[in-house]
Amino acid sequence: MIDTPDNLTRNILIGLALGFVVGSFLFYTDFLPIQVDAFVEKYIFNLGGDIFMNLLKLLVVPLVFFSLVSGISSLGSSQSLGKLTFKTVGFYLLTTGIAVSLALMVGSFFQPGSNYSSDLAMVAPTSLPQGQGIYSTIVGIFPSNIIQAMAENQMLAIVFFSILFGLALNKTNHLTGNLSDSFSKLNTVFLQIIVMVMSFAPLGVFCLIGKFVIVDGLDIFQDVFAYVVLLIALLLFHAAFTYSLFLKIIGGLNPLTFFRKMKDVALFAFSTSSSAATIPVTLKTTNQDLGVNQNVASFVVPVGATINMDGTAIMQGLATVFIAQMSGIDLTLFQYIQVILLAVATSIGTAAVPSAGTITLIIILQQFNLPLEAIGIILAVDRVLDMIRTSVNVTGDAAIACIVAKTENQLDENIFNSKA
Repeated sequence: MIDTPDNLTRNILIGLALGFVVGSFLFYTDFLPIQVDAFVEKYIFNLGGDIFMNLLKLLVVPLVFFSLVSGISSLGSSQSLGKLTFKTVGFYLLTTGIAVSLALMVGSFFQPGSNYSSDLAMVAPTSLPQGQGIYSTIVGIFPSNIIQAMAENQMLAIVFFSILFGLALNKTNHLTGNLSDSFSKLNTVFLQIIVMVMSFAPLGVFCLIGKFVIVDGLDIFQDVFAYVVLLIALLLFHAAFTYSLFLKIIGGLNPLTFFRKMKDVALFAFSTSSSAATIPVTLKTTNQDLGVNQNVASFVVPVGATINMDGTAIMQGLATVFIAQMSGIDLTLFQYIQVILLAVATSIGTAAVPSAGTITLIIILQQFNLPLEAIGIILAVDRVLDMIRTSVNVTGDAAIACIVAKTENQLDENIFNSKA
């Protein structure tokens, strides 16, 4: 078993706190010359954060490819893969549906946008990134050039090709001299690289948090306080209650043990704001700390990083209600149902990168002729909220991995219940 760096959680928390303190100090005070502030922002926060993110991104594609190929080629039969796929996708879509339904109900009850100033709502960004339609999402699953897909981090295409390659290797393993063993060994090598990169996680987290705070400060939360507080409460409730319910009732597992072992992953996801960048850490934790069989984890976690966007779905549901209330528009029950269906559908095509969920929100707003300009206020506070959403998303990935593994008798409960 590959060892994790000592006191990683404590060191990440220290890096997180220092990032907020140093970033806030430089943003709110004029104690240091402006040249010093600019130097710290560019050559410490930006440089350190970008290097750390690049190291994480470096690992994502090869790790997803090798882990999926290794896992699928070792499953034994295509029937096993079919059952695994059905359970994995089914659980992911179910939790996403619950997440957006919860957001709509709470948003309708508390009405965070009812007393909002309409002037600020019309402050729009100069340009909005284009969303990905349903047609292009489906076509994008089947790449014409897998090298290009890997270079552009097209995760759905990479997952599809990896599954296809793994199935082919499964059927020809006796002809290739157990080539699947080589993929398993390469997967282990990349897990070791993860540990090496994670040794620098506290420094990387310090730079990433400082990079955010020194630019935007903490004032952006004042204008949309009700929306921010409600969204954070919903995200925490969904993570703590919904996943606990699934783990206990369906998996018969102790949620407290699960959350205790997931703290490193959640903190890591918070700092990166990327489910894809967190895949290496999530994979390692589900396998080595939670006892999920590596073949199952290698399939469920990368698929989850692609289609499981519970945190994003909560944001989309609440933001839709918030903007509708702010604009004086009452949504009907049928429109609420449409929001649920759209949020679940667009979650499949949402890229596992920072703030991608805001792009798919455009699709929902257009569906109901809600003012796209109002998305400017969502974007204003989205960066730090995206950190929390990502933590919820990766927690869901790991929870579903445990549940699927338990139902397939592929969970080592001794490892899951251990204190390590």
